[in-house]
Amino acid sequence: RTTKQPLPADDDRTEATEVDGLTGESSPQETSEPDARAGWNSKIEYFLAQVGFSVGLGNVWRFPYLCHQNGGGAFLLLYILLMLIVGIPLFFLELAAGQAIRQGSIGVWKYISPRLSGIGYSSCVVCFFVALYYNVILAWSLFYLGNSFQHPLPWEKCPEQGNVTVKECIKSSPTSYFWYRKALDITDSIDETGSFNTYIVCCLLAAWTIVCLGMFKGIKTSVKVMYFSSIFPYVVLFCFLIRGLLLDGAFEGIGFMFYPKLEIWADVQVWRQAATQVFFALGLGFGSIIAYSSYNPRNNNCHRDAFTVSFINFLTSVLATLVVFAVLGFRAKNKVMECVASNLNDLSKHFHDGLVPNNVMPPFNYSDPKSVALKDYSNWFEQYASMVPGNLTDCDLEKEMQKGVEGTGLAFIAFTEAMTLLPGSPFWSALFFLMLLNLGLSTMFGTMEGILAPLSERFKCLARNKTKLTIASCIIGFLLGLLFTQRCGNYFMMMFDDYSATLPLIIVVVFETFSVSWLYGADRFLNDIEGMLGWRPSVVYKYLWKYICLFAMLGLLGATTIRMFLSRPTYMSWNQEKASEEHLEYPDWALAVLALLIIFATLPVPVGFIHAFLQKRNTESRDAENGHYRMVNTEETAMTDLSALEHRNGDAAPVS
Repeated sequence: RTTKQPLPADDDRTEATEVDGLTGESSPQETSEPDARAGWNSKIEYFLAQVGFSVGLGNVWRFPYLCHQNGGGAFLLLYILLMLIVGIPLFFLELAAGQAIRQGSIGVWKYISPRLSGIGYSSCVVCFFVALYYNVILAWSLFYLGNSFQHPLPWEKCPEQGNVTVKECIKSSPTSYFWYRKALDITDSIDETGSFNTYIVCCLLAAWTIVCLGMFKGIKTSVKVMYFSSIFPYVVLFCFLIRGLLLDGAFEGIGFMFYPKLEIWADVQVWRQAATQVFFALGLGFGSIIAYSSYNPRNNNCHRDAFTVSFINFLTSVLATLVVFAVLGFRAKNKVMECVASNLNDLSKHFHDGLVPNNVMPPFNYSDPKSVALKDYSNWFEQYASMVPGNLTDCDLEKEMQKGVEGTGLAFIAFTEAMTLLPGSPFWSALFFLMLLNLGLSTMFGTMEGILAPLSERFKCLARNKTKLTIASCIIGFLLGLLFTQRCGNYFMMMFDDYSATLPLIIVVVFETFSVSWLYGADRFLNDIEGMLGWRPSVVYKYLWKYICLFAMLGLLGATTIRMFLSRPTYMSWNQEKASEEHLEYPDWALAVLALLIIFATLPVPVGFIHAFLQKRNTESRDAENGHYRMVNTEETAMTDLSALEHRNGDAAPVS
């Protein structure tokens, strides 16, 4: 019987033995890995790359929103729990697989189980989808960065047309108007295409040019850029944190964020959102983790790396959340105090007109709104507001905090508005958008590496022309990215962001976990890791990979799918006449595009399975015709760990 080989040794270069995880048979597979594989110059470079890829824009605008909406401190505890039992084990799995096999995602999963070789191709497709729209966010950041070198900032006040202030701006706000009308020049729905936005097209070209120059010579050039792009955001975050904590309303904002609401643990949707955030925060399934770790020496302690990178990622999210809610607390406090001043002015007029009795008037000095404490106003409002004619409002700080704190709304509307209130606003604006640009850039490098590394290793012609492949990929990315620079482009970006990656990536990680823990064998994988590191990781990983992680990912896949089918997908549109946002349902043609994106990204998995099955059957047919027969042990199944069997037969291959 042919033995099932362990992961390859460091000197395995030109030929590797592929293992069919379903039958236990092996077949030689020629790899295109070059003789002299690139490597990191230092451990610092590797950390910068992994941290730069995993820490991205989601840490700044997605995590704070989820934390605030889902129980504050309670969500943090849930996030830590899921990161420990699902996130870090899967992160460790990808790091170890890449480091052991020393190939990109296509080569790794083809080696572990040929019938699941499509996993690597699916990762590449998803990476390409993400790169298309992610670079548009960099283009927006460049546009705002360029507009930050003005005083006052162009989104600080409403513009005038013929000495008349634009009505759309008055109805909304200067920042909302600048974002929707100047930056995007957006249509009212996805059905209205509109022309291309020239400024954003130029910014997108600049963004792809930066990425191309950074990836020109592979990791050798990208890591030089990462020394700045991975470290600079932390400098900016600390600067914003120090400045933010000195602002009035900062501690109220942070207090709202961290106030624990333990009842959210009973909500299934909160668990789904926490698991999804863990999943995307670590960059699982993209293949970039595998690609970066494949450049490591085989004795590198990838177990320690998994914990280090994961906790740096988590601490960055917490740091960004502190910054966001300190600044948003300041913004909300300003808005609320303006509301209080307006209400007290109305109250004073009603009192002078004899419409409000004396015993209803507040005990504080209502003639000087700036001296009034928000708590005193709220207490008076609860008791006497119903006795006052007109429409006095509550001026609720928490309600104000919830406005525009998700996604692009946070970065390009709420945060920009807060910065207009700061002294030296152009400086803080330029600093903020330069930080966003660098956060996105380091993530883009990782995403592109998740495409280029597997393809160049799988196909020899691409390996010999990697520079041309990089340039061609960036040109194609720019041309296809023009879709998002139309006036309706933001709606397509939301579609790609919400649907083109989520389901396919979860499916990819489900198959990754299954192929390692069941087809290849968790014990065998731990043996290979022991051969690399010189010590054996805890047996806990075996049970986490085989049961906890796998069932958690299947649960996440089921919850995400059910949610999509229970309610028709919607998107946030901008209504020019109302000058406000509103939720619209995707039209039928958009749902068809959405479905095609998901199908196209997951299609390589079944195609790869069918191709491997047909190839195996053709090989067996030729062997039978030539009179060559193979003895297959029918007792072995996909869930059988072959280590003990091989040892008993005396033909176990040495652990690499």
